[in-house]
Amino acid sequence: MDIKNLITFIHVAELNSFTKAAETLGYSQSTISFQIKQLETELDVQLFDRINHTVVLTEKGREVLNYAHQISKMTQELRESMQDRQTVSGHIRLAMADSLCESLLREGFHHYRNQYPGITLKIITAGTEEMFRLLNHNEADVILTLDNHIYNTEYVIAKEEKVRAHFVAGRGCPLLRKSSLSIYEMVRQPFILTEKGMSYRRLMDEKLAELSLEIQPILEIGRTDLICAHIEQGDGISFLPDYVTAKAVEEGRLFCLEVENFEIEVWKQLLYHRDKWVSPQMESALQYCIDREFS
Repeated sequence: MDIKNLITFIHVAELNSFTKAAETLGYSQSTISFQIKQLETELDVQLFDRINHTVVLTEKGREVLNYAHQISKMTQELRESMQDRQTVSGHIRLAMADSLCESLLREGFHHYRNQYPGITLKIITAGTEEMFRLLNHNEADVILTLDNHIYNTEYVIAKEEKVRAHFVAGRGCPLLRKSSLSIYEMVRQPFILTEKGMSYRRLMDEKLAELSLEIQPILEIGRTDLICAHIEQGDGISFLPDYVTAKAVEEGRLFCLEVENFEIEVWKQLLYHRDKWVSPQMESALQYCIDREFS
């Protein structure tokens, strides 16, 4: 049995398209069709139902897909186990929350590169839902989320920790003079926030929606360093995880605002798919993330 045919089958099954599989693998569509037909002939089963230009796995196709994943994983494991650990090389795709990029890459990456010069790392910034889509379609090897706690037996949690988040303001904010704050008072303030739907911003919006409240920010931007800079200048307030604001708070440039009866639970989690072979290069990337992102 040709392993290439199984790999093609996996791509068609996950993408639900012969055309998309051809684009991903760099083959012509006729080649993809031939490989699938060859596999169907060899196994004497129909793998897909093709109705009105849609491609859907048959019951036998779903059974074959499970075996195909196992064979692909074992093939990769065999290949990687033959690799000299002293010359670990390869390409790792890490999908993560945008606000975690700075802490992951600002310090330590130079040392990692010196230790593993043969490894290339691709960072993909995405929302949590998109991260899991990438993971499920093998378009990302590892994901680093900043969201509510996620537990699913399909995924392995390499490391996790609870992250605190606060409303923050600059020195001149009038709210700092108040001994107690309500969320109803907070939402009337000018806000600078990360993009709507992204990790902790989404969790905050969902909590507000439960109270029939909504914030209309004066500025939305993914760069938390720029948000902090604007907040320090008195342009508004924000809602950010503590690891983003810790240094500015310690130096007295930003201040946390304690709001009564408004707590949001945010989790930082490093995950990979349970069917993913943890190669030496992936193991090194996981350890790098753990060392940089988890206390």
